[in-house]
Amino acid sequence: MSEKKMSSSRKHHLKSLMLSIAKSLLDKEVKEREEERMRYMTENCPPLSMPGSMQELQELCRELHHKIDTVDEQRYDLESKVVKCDKEIEDLKIKVQDLKGKFKKPPLRKVRMSADAMLQALLGSKHKVNLDLRANLKQVKKEVKEEDKDLRDVGDWRKNIEDKAGMDGRKKMFESEA
Repeated sequence: MSEKKMSSSRKHHLKSLMLSIAKSLLDKEVKEREEERMRYMTENCPPLSMPGSMQELQELCRELHHKIDTVDEQRYDLESKVVKCDKEIEDLKIKVQDLKGKFKKPPLRKVRMSADAMLQALLGSKHKVNLDLRANLKQVKKEVKEEDKDLRDVGDWRKNIEDKAGMDGRKKMFESEA
């Protein structure tokens, strides 16, 4: 069944009706707010009577300060509640954003695996990788020099110093080197 389209004049007429109804509702709401405000002010703030004596003025000031303190406490409490609610809203918005996201990040957990298994997981099962590093090392034979042996077998250092002490020791040093 085909839908009938409205003519543009009919659309315009309906739109203007909706706007006029909305305007009247807004005006009514503003009047109600103003009346509520006036009612609240008459209940909580009686008309101010200026006393004649200094004692009565001081009492009035104390009373006003006390009321200001209580209102400040209430304002602070409400402000802290609003801040807390704003934080909760922000957290919930972030959660909604995460849930709407294309990919949900999984919680990561620690996995212990050998280097071979890790390379196999990265490269796939086609590539066989053996990560035995010691097998790939060259074998080197250590040659011990004769001079190193002499240095190791020095023995007691006091004996060497006594041998080299005096002119005879110095003469021996030069003779042995030559």
